[in-house]
Amino acid sequence: MERKPEATFRAGTVSAAVWSNDITTKEGTPKKVSSVSFEKRYKDKDGEWKTSKSLSSQDVPKALMVLSKAYEHITLKHPEEAA
Repeated sequence: MERKPEATFRAGTVSAAVWSNDITTKEGTPKKVSSVSFEKRYKDKDGEWKTSKSLSSQDVPKALMVLSKAYEHITLKHPEEAA
């Protein structure tokens, strides 16, 4: 079964996905924590979609927006993680 993100935020070809993970604390207590993955998609010279970790200057505001939305989602859905 493929895992799906809890939420995904996109601005053009830039996206951030929020993932919910089950962990066990040092004390042995189960706990849910969130993580965020980030990517920029682009088409190469052959028209194939690729993923990049680099951003152009025009992508920076989009990255800030999707990451801000991801953080907002986490703090509203899981306020204990924002503390």
